[in-house]
Amino acid sequence: MKRKGAGFIFIVISICFTGSLSAQVKKQLTLNDAINLGVQNSKQLQLNKEKILEAAAAVKEAVEKKLPDAGVSGAYMRLMGSNIKMKGEPNNGGSGSNTAMPDISQAVYGIMNISLPLYAGGRIRLGIESSRYLEQAARLDADNNKDEGIQNIIEAFANLYKSASAVKLVQDNLQQSRQREKDFSNLEKNGLLARNDLLKAQLQTSNIELSLLDAQNNLQMATVNMDLMLGLPAHTELELDTTEIEKREDDRTLEDFLQAATTNRKDIQAISYRKKAAATLVKATEAQLYPNLQLTGGYIAADIPKFFSITNAVNLGVGVSYNIGSLWKTKAKVQQAEAKEREMALTEQMMGDVLQLQVNKSYLNLLSSRKKIDVYIKAVEQASENYKIVKNKFDNSLATTTDLLEADVAQFQAKLNYTFAKADAFVAYHKLLQTAGILSSGLEK
Repeated sequence: MKRKGAGFIFIVISICFTGSLSAQVKKQLTLNDAINLGVQNSKQLQLNKEKILEAAAAVKEAVEKKLPDAGVSGAYMRLMGSNIKMKGEPNNGGSGSNTAMPDISQAVYGIMNISLPLYAGGRIRLGIESSRYLEQAARLDADNNKDEGIQNIIEAFANLYKSASAVKLVQDNLQQSRQREKDFSNLEKNGLLARNDLLKAQLQTSNIELSLLDAQNNLQMATVNMDLMLGLPAHTELELDTTEIEKREDDRTLEDFLQAATTNRKDIQAISYRKKAAATLVKATEAQLYPNLQLTGGYIAADIPKFFSITNAVNLGVGVSYNIGSLWKTKAKVQQAEAKEREMALTEQMMGDVLQLQVNKSYLNLLSSRKKIDVYIKAVEQASENYKIVKNKFDNSLATTTDLLEADVAQFQAKLNYTFAKADAFVAYHKLLQTAGILSSGLEK
């Protein structure tokens, strides 16, 4: 019985252990993998696809206005006590003849009308043109939102890198602090170190342990955020390929990026198409002052039993219609359309100013970030050398415990700053590509 019980416990433990391993899914992740997954699972991009389909349907609707309209109507009527008299019927008062009209109690008729627009003042053509401009603007909006989504993924990738690097650096620092605490404890036992100095080392270890907890929490939140962006199961452990974090050489100047932004920014192009659509709307509104010319045709059939019937009554002609009220109702509509056109023109000018500001800011941020990398490289070298010197002095009783602990903190902070600076420069470079409208093409290089 004991063997059976032990075997059962072993099986349960094995199942639980296997389940815990399967729950912790690990995934290798490169930057390109992250971008592809993020684009595939982006709800915003899916929404943009629907907006494009909506705009394309609006174009189709505008084109269909060139097609003929057709309508069919018919009725059956029951006539109650009708008195029908033909015009020109002779007066039978003195002739002696007596011609009686038939008793008519019902009537049936059917009418089919077809009309084909020949001329509508250009409203149909202008409506198609305006719809196509708006469809193109919707597609450009989708491209712009795609670039924004890619930039968000890049920033999340960098944030996850920073969080994972912070955990690694804090763990290394904690391991070093615990070893120092053991060394100090041995010195204190042998009377070679004051109790107060040991307490300082122990306090620093405790502070590093608290920092590790914060770093691990930040890493967990960064992982969850990345999983959600990529459409992965929550808490999927991600192992990043960090080769993309390293500095990318790019010798283009500020003027190059400004020129690229003027040519490639999708939001600027979308505003331009909306301005064209607004100008087309002005013309379409003015076209309401013109008459409509239509080619018309139809078929009529009717039957009044015992009286008459009509079949094969086909008609063909040309119809003209004109809304006289448009003479005094169109002016306000034209003013509204012209105001919309001016609004789009001003928006385009404002976007041009914003473009200049964004590109300049992104370019300066990149220069600053890369300069920080150079500074922090030197800072890491200086902090490491300083720690070695202070440690040597401490071992020879020429430096205090406080000096040693401060040198250790400075060394750790320098390494952390350098790691974060690389990630910040990575984000700043891609932000510059985004503001210049060349993020997608830049990632392909």
